[in-house]
Amino acid sequence: MPQKEFCPKHYEAISTDSQESPSVSLRSTTRNRQFDFFFEPIRANLFRVTFSSPDHPLPPHPSVTRPATDLPHTHVSTTSDEQARTIQVGDVTATVEWANTPVVSLSLKGHDQPLYRDLPLRSYVADGTGIAHYTEHDRNALHVGLGEKRAPMDLSGRHFILSATDSFGYDVYNTDPLYKHIPLLIKATPQGCVAIFSTTHGRGSWSVGSEVDGLWGHFKVYRQDHGGLEQYLIVGKTLKEVVRSYAELVGFPLLVPRWAYGYISGGYKYTMMDEPPAHQALMDFADKLREHDIPCSAHQMSSGYSIAETEPKVRNVFTWNKYRFPDPEQWIAAYHSRGIRLLTNIKPFLLASHPDFKKLVDGNGFFNDPETDAPGFMRLWSAGGATGGDGCHIDFTSAAAFQWWYDGVQRLKRAGIDGMWNDNNEYTLPNDDWRLAGDAPAVSDASARQAASKNNNNTVGLWGRALHTELMGKASHDALLDLEPSYRPFVLTRSATAGTMRYAASTWSGDNVTSWESMKGANALSLSAGISLLQCCGHDIGGFEGPQPSPELLLRWIQLGIHSPRFAINCFKTSPGNTSVGEIIEPWMYPEITPLVRDAIKRRYEILPYIYSLGLESHLTASPPQRWVGWGYESDPEVWTKALKSGDEQFWFGDTILVGGVYEPGVSVARLYLPRSSGFDYGFINMNEPYNYLASGQWVEIPSEWQKSIPLLARVGGAIPVGKAVQTRVPGDETAASVAVEELDDYRGVEVFPPKGTSHDQVFSTTWYEDDGISVQPRISRYTVRYSATVEKVMVGLARDETSGFVPAWRDLDIILPYGDERHVVSEDGSVVVSKGKDGRGRGVYTFKH
Repeated sequence: MPQKEFCPKHYEAISTDSQESPSVSLRSTTRNRQFDFFFEPIRANLFRVTFSSPDHPLPPHPSVTRPATDLPHTHVSTTSDEQARTIQVGDVTATVEWANTPVVSLSLKGHDQPLYRDLPLRSYVADGTGIAHYTEHDRNALHVGLGEKRAPMDLSGRHFILSATDSFGYDVYNTDPLYKHIPLLIKATPQGCVAIFSTTHGRGSWSVGSEVDGLWGHFKVYRQDHGGLEQYLIVGKTLKEVVRSYAELVGFPLLVPRWAYGYISGGYKYTMMDEPPAHQALMDFADKLREHDIPCSAHQMSSGYSIAETEPKVRNVFTWNKYRFPDPEQWIAAYHSRGIRLLTNIKPFLLASHPDFKKLVDGNGFFNDPETDAPGFMRLWSAGGATGGDGCHIDFTSAAAFQWWYDGVQRLKRAGIDGMWNDNNEYTLPNDDWRLAGDAPAVSDASARQAASKNNNNTVGLWGRALHTELMGKASHDALLDLEPSYRPFVLTRSATAGTMRYAASTWSGDNVTSWESMKGANALSLSAGISLLQCCGHDIGGFEGPQPSPELLLRWIQLGIHSPRFAINCFKTSPGNTSVGEIIEPWMYPEITPLVRDAIKRRYEILPYIYSLGLESHLTASPPQRWVGWGYESDPEVWTKALKSGDEQFWFGDTILVGGVYEPGVSVARLYLPRSSGFDYGFINMNEPYNYLASGQWVEIPSEWQKSIPLLARVGGAIPVGKAVQTRVPGDETAASVAVEELDDYRGVEVFPPKGTSHDQVFSTTWYEDDGISVQPRISRYTVRYSATVEKVMVGLARDETSGFVPAWRDLDIILPYGDERHVVSEDGSVVVSKGKDGRGRGVYTFKH
């Protein structure tokens, strides 16, 4: 892009502002060009900044609605002079200076140095049709966010494109951009954190200290290709505080159906098969799951089901290939009878051969190319490896197109499909000047129309390509919810914006490749995703593209993947002799490790109460299930070192399980750091052989033979609620696939991790959440286990809070001690406790009778 910077100066305060106002309104008329700057506190730690002009309007449809100012219980005071204003908002001091250009700085109470400061003399700059925003860069800070960016997790000193693309077979350490468009950058330090969030859906870039200049020093710069700047600044003491405040702005993560945390199978090949036809091949797959005793909760139906039966044999979204699926409803019912739900792949573009193509042309459902005054055609992927044709992307701001998509989703749902798989929705449109309709109810509000109509600017560039990713999510979500208003709609999305996750409950890292490096780097992507509120996120286990994984790599990846929010095995592995159907990864593809794969997947189901509770916690508090090793351990200086800021070798899964990995073949030892909390710390227990206790605040080597386990350590004082190691049915879930599940979710245990056999006064406490797993407005119950220990015994208590009205099927509770802990368990309140002896892993188990 050409650089055409213009830095407005000589700002003056707009006279309508009083000296006592907590906001700042400024205007510059440098060279007869008018630019407006506005700063205001919204909440105690949330601030809004805008920079715009008549030819640089604010985003017509921002990813968040402007929140109302909410400071009734926050102390606010101001001091001003002619060219500066200082605003005290609770514990945050905000200063705006405008002797030259506006310079905002933010500081936390008790700290002299600001957490955030604009770059003096070059802060807010017009750059051609867009803007550039320069801020000072702290080279020692951790920078995270941006949704999903190439590993490592720390974004410092690097440059990123803010866009999304179909990055098939990407290099996890080098490819940029990937699939997400979320302009959220968080600076984290031991002293505090600050987030910078832009609301545009348009293209841009972030240089996170990657540019250095002798005059300007070390700086960060956010560049936006079109329009003016609307930005929110969020200040907090910890990442947890900032992420929660970000959720309060953009929306907390959606409730995810409980079944979506189970094993989700997939594979492009199945729906592409003609001999045997796809419906039979998929039933054969379901039979093999049963044969190998591997539980499975859902299957991702790739888009082969919609490939036309006759030439041109290309994809026609919302249609069925009746040779491959002669009776879709009957086949779906058969899959439901196995307890397996179905997700269908749907893509937001049509080739000219689609039976509804002309209907959408006539309804103004595609983008308009002003040079031809016709629909905007582009080359589109259609089937198999790199098979494509000319067609058009759907314009979701078109009322006709939005309704057409909504109706198509409902047809699939009426046939019995359980959830939508919004795929290939990165909107890699080739021309900023293409025009959109803007008449869909979702975008036709007065403010958006006014902003766009001032300059007759209904262009893709100003409104942003990523807007259509978001509206596609809304169309799929609303269609499902309107048809079944009592049940949580499930939309899986490949691309995402900040607003998309108000409609899509789950996402993944796209078309990764099979390699040890890819498995390792995916950890960093997961941590960035969680910080950006992509909470039910995961990866295609074993790699989507590339060679087949070795038995060792596949097992390692599954061992790692069961400790992530989303666990799915799905792939399309092309080969020189087969680029249309591809190969697949199946859990039983290597007989020598099939029992170990089965055990790992069953462990996933066993800890499902823990995983699902983390999902509910995320919905309520925005804390991601998968967390950086320094999350909650900011006082430990070691977590701020480069090795741990990379985020690619270890992570927290919840606040009890510390997960490590082995990322090279033939290696049987892993090196991990055990973070230390600020208070007294009891350390960790190795959950595998040799089951030893380890002090925190040190690097350790953990034996990790690949046919046994990756490194898994439990925080002393933590707890893991567990259930049956099979797929179960929760009372209240009466959906077709659930009622077919034989096992009721009527068992609950809690794995506890008391300190090594010494007496102490510490009482540890863990709370988990449960509900029916399916309701839109669930009744959530809470269960709190407390325990303390002496040399001879472990004293345990349980508090049930079922005032919500949800009562689970389990009543008694098993307490499971670590392997080798021979103490007996007693109740702190005298309740009956019965010893059950040792379980299959040699652990002592005691039952609390309800």
